[in-house]
Amino acid sequence: MNALLPLVVPALGAVLVVVLRAHARAVAGVAVLALVVTIGVGAWVATTEPTFAWQWSRLIELRLAVEGFGRVMIVLVPLVATPIVAYAAVTEDEGRVRLLGLMLAFVAAMLLLVSASDFVTLLVAWELVGALSWALIGHGWRDPDNPRAAAAAFLTTRLGDLGLYLAAGTTFAASGSFAFEAVGGTDGTARGIIAAGVLLAAAAKSAQVPFSPWLFAAMAGPTPVSALLHSATLVAAGAFLLIRLSPVLEPVGWFLPAVAVVGLVTALAGGIVATVQTHAKRALAASTSAQYGLMFAAVGAGFPAAAAAQLVAHAAFKSLLFLGAGVAIHAGGTGRLGGLRLGRALPRIALLSWIGALALAAVPPLGAAWSKEQILAGAADASAWFGAAVLAAGFLSALYAARYQLLAYGRAEGPGADGPQGLHAPGRVATGSMAVLATVTVGLSLLWLPGAAALVEEVAGPLPPAGPPGETAAALLLVAVAFWLAFLLRRRSHLLTLGLAPAAQDAAGDWLGLPAATGALVVRPSLRLSRLLRLLDERVVDAGVRRTAALGETVSRLFSRRLERMIDGAVGLVARGWLSTAAASRIADDAGVDATVEAIGQGVGLAGHQSRRLQTGLSHEYFVVMAVGLAAVVAILATAR
Repeated sequence: MNALLPLVVPALGAVLVVVLRAHARAVAGVAVLALVVTIGVGAWVATTEPTFAWQWSRLIELRLAVEGFGRVMIVLVPLVATPIVAYAAVTEDEGRVRLLGLMLAFVAAMLLLVSASDFVTLLVAWELVGALSWALIGHGWRDPDNPRAAAAAFLTTRLGDLGLYLAAGTTFAASGSFAFEAVGGTDGTARGIIAAGVLLAAAAKSAQVPFSPWLFAAMAGPTPVSALLHSATLVAAGAFLLIRLSPVLEPVGWFLPAVAVVGLVTALAGGIVATVQTHAKRALAASTSAQYGLMFAAVGAGFPAAAAAQLVAHAAFKSLLFLGAGVAIHAGGTGRLGGLRLGRALPRIALLSWIGALALAAVPPLGAAWSKEQILAGAADASAWFGAAVLAAGFLSALYAARYQLLAYGRAEGPGADGPQGLHAPGRVATGSMAVLATVTVGLSLLWLPGAAALVEEVAGPLPPAGPPGETAAALLLVAVAFWLAFLLRRRSHLLTLGLAPAAQDAAGDWLGLPAATGALVVRPSLRLSRLLRLLDERVVDAGVRRTAALGETVSRLFSRRLERMIDGAVGLVARGWLSTAAASRIADDAGVDATVEAIGQGVGLAGHQSRRLQTGLSHEYFVVMAVGLAAVVAILATAR
């Protein structure tokens, strides 16, 4: 039962938030307190590694197990969510109770996901995470664009979810069990199908190419929602699934190379998009896709522990950057990077944001630099070309991190160098939330200490062998070059546009034209096909049905008329026959029955009249009648003998 505790606490917190909705201050305190308690419970549970099983039916058993990298996630999820929820409690006025309740429920669903040890439990959690993310993205439902964006994000990830259903069904068909360990007992074909389904589901959830554009739709949600979804929850689910299952899927020959290719393509494409984006939250969203691409690359190289380390570091610094972006957008009144540069106006927030940007750029001694070094070592160990591609992705990471920070929180120059006037400065809670995440980001610098690598290997698996010193030097040199280039572009006033034409920059910033290509190659052909099928249905299928119905009606009318005449004729004939019979019966009745009855009546009347003549009143006549009668009786008796 201990495995259930980390899930129950935030779920009960969500219920309590709704119950106390009339008490605004209590609601915020309850939400934050529930997550703080969840952190403590998660830390305790992680040390005991409990399991839980519930027999749903004879063949299906729901199972939880806090083990492996899940021991880290059970603490990381509420740890990152706590400052985000605190930030939301003081910055979001519209639907605050609903938002806080949904965020707590979302955390509970994510904790269920990272604790699942069978496909049925995983699917339940996977669907809950998807449904709750839809509700969070569409939180501001009064703006009609938000529900549409939420639906777009939900449907895109739902498409990938089909892969998880395929994996679950194949596992059960091949082994008779839904347990993760049952995958190891499946044959080559079945395991290949399972691997394909898992990769599809993970790629969609973690916004890998070609599913990446849904992250832009997710930006319709409030800033705290973006910070939560992009840190250790929704987008992390796909990478966590690969980290969890890659050891049993590794025997599938094509699996790890496919994961590596998907990750590298996304890391490079996402890096380019983040570099040219002109909107703060979209730039960070594209960087999220790129960073998870690096995690996929690490899994593809055969070192999921490196991906796990990067996931933890990314959760801290990306949530920090998103909260900083929210402060900038609220203070500057725009999300356009060209209208911010709030370094002078908000120096404390700028400093905290710089910590996140340096971590994103992988600047030592921050922990994110250590995790990216592990990814680079793993990629180089697999292939020199693989390592070079990861270096290129790392260069882009440093470039878009420096560009974002300089545009959002750099110092303004020229007229109005003190920044926009009349800014709405964030309160202590919002600043404190960012400070907590910055502290976690800096605290992960402990990964550089001796013994830290052994701890990572204990919870997530083996790390790659250390690369040559030149490898690390090359990575640091590229980071330095990226920062130098960003400052150079800033000095020449090309940092926002990069010297690109507006049309070219917009096209590149919109996922290199991927949504347009998808629309041209998939969406519009599908719509045209659907219209063609509709016309085919209306003009061929429905027309055939209508003509068949009309023919049936015509035949029915013809048959009904002829049948009506036949039936009416038969009825008329029968009626005439009965009428004739009735007439004959009447004649026979008049001539026979009535005549007989009348004759009998006349005879009875005559007999009565004659018998009345015998009643004379003379006794001797009566004696004569009696004598005659007696003689008649004697004669009859004598004759009978």
